[in-house]
Amino acid sequence: MATALSPAVFAISASSCAPLKAKRHDNLASFCSQNNPLRYSPLSTCPSIPRKSFCVRATVLQENEEKVVVEESFPAKTSSDDGGKGSGNEPPESSSLERWVIKVEQSVNIFLTDSVIKILDTLYHDRDYPRFFVLETIARVPYFAFMSVLHMYESFGWWRRADYMKVHFAESWNEMHHLLIMEELGGNAWWVDRFLAQHVAAVYYIMTVLMYAINPRMAYHFSECVESHAFETYDKFIKSRGEELKKSPAPEVAVKYYTGSDLYLFDEFQTARAPNSRRPKIENLYDVFLNIRDDEAEHCKTMKACQTHGNLRSPHSYAEDASEDDSACVPSQTDCEGIVDCIKKSVSSPPAKQNI
Repeated sequence: MATALSPAVFAISASSCAPLKAKRHDNLASFCSQNNPLRYSPLSTCPSIPRKSFCVRATVLQENEEKVVVEESFPAKTSSDDGGKGSGNEPPESSSLERWVIKVEQSVNIFLTDSVIKILDTLYHDRDYPRFFVLETIARVPYFAFMSVLHMYESFGWWRRADYMKVHFAESWNEMHHLLIMEELGGNAWWVDRFLAQHVAAVYYIMTVLMYAINPRMAYHFSECVESHAFETYDKFIKSRGEELKKSPAPEVAVKYYTGSDLYLFDEFQTARAPNSRRPKIENLYDVFLNIRDDEAEHCKTMKACQTHGNLRSPHSYAEDASEDDSACVPSQTDCEGIVDCIKKSVSSPPAKQNI
C-alpha cells in the first residue's frame, strides 16, 4: 500500500511547511512528545504571551513639550507567583474607598516632593551642576531600595519577580551614569554638596524600603513624582541654556554610555518602548542633557506602569515571545521530516483487526 502512494505525498519541503499554524504544530508535538518534555523556568514570572497580544508603544518627546505624558506601558497581568494577589476577578473600576486611598497616597507624595523641591531651590538657586549631582544621587536610591525588598521576599520564598528585578537594576544603572556625568562636570566639587547628597540618600533609602514593604503602589508613585521633577528641571535647563550647551563638548562617560556597543540595559529600563527603538546621538553637551531629560521621562512611564500590580514586564521578554511565536508557526526542516516519517509509519502499518 505504501508503494501505491504518489511521490507528491512525500514531497514536503520547508516552503510547504511555512504556512502551518500553531494548531498543526500542536499535532506535531502529539507525535513526538517524548522528545520535547515541558520545561518550567522558576524565574519566569509570566506565561508565554503571544506577540500579537500587546502593542509596544514608543513615545518620542519633542523639545517643546512642557510636561511628561505618562501612560501605562502594558495591560496588567497576573503572575502565578503572586501568592493569589490580583486574581484577575476584580472589577475593572476601583471602588470609591480605593480611589480615596489612592488620592490620599498621592497627595502625601506630592507634598513630600514639593517640600524637597523648595529646599533644593533655596540651596541651589544659581548652582545647576551641584543641584543635578544631588538630584541624581537621590534619584537612583529607590531602585536599589526596591531590589532590596524584592531580594528579601525571594529569600523568604514568597514569590519571585525576575522582570521587576531586571528592570529596576537597569533603572539604577541608568541613574548611576547620570551621576557619573554630573561628577565629570564638577557637580561634586564641594564637600558640603557631597555631605548633603549622601545623607539625604541614606534617609531616603530607609524611607523607601519601609514604604515599599508596606505599600508598593505608594512607593512607585513617590518615585514617579521624583522622576517627573527631574524631567522638568532638565527641561528648563535645556531651554534656558541650550545655545551655550551646544558649544560645549560632551563628557566621555556620556559618549560611552549612550553610543556604546552594549545597550541592553539602556533598552531594559524603557518599558514603554520596543528594544532598539531609541538610539541617541551625542555630539555636544546639549545632546547629553537632552537624553538625560528623555531618560527621566521613560522612568516616569515605568514607575506609572508599576503602580498596577503585576503590570511590569521586561521589554526584551516581548522580543523573546515574538521569536518563539515565529518558530512555533513555521516548523523547521527537521519537523517536516518528522511529519513525513509519521505518515510513512501510519501508511505502512496495516490497520488493527477488530473483533466483531
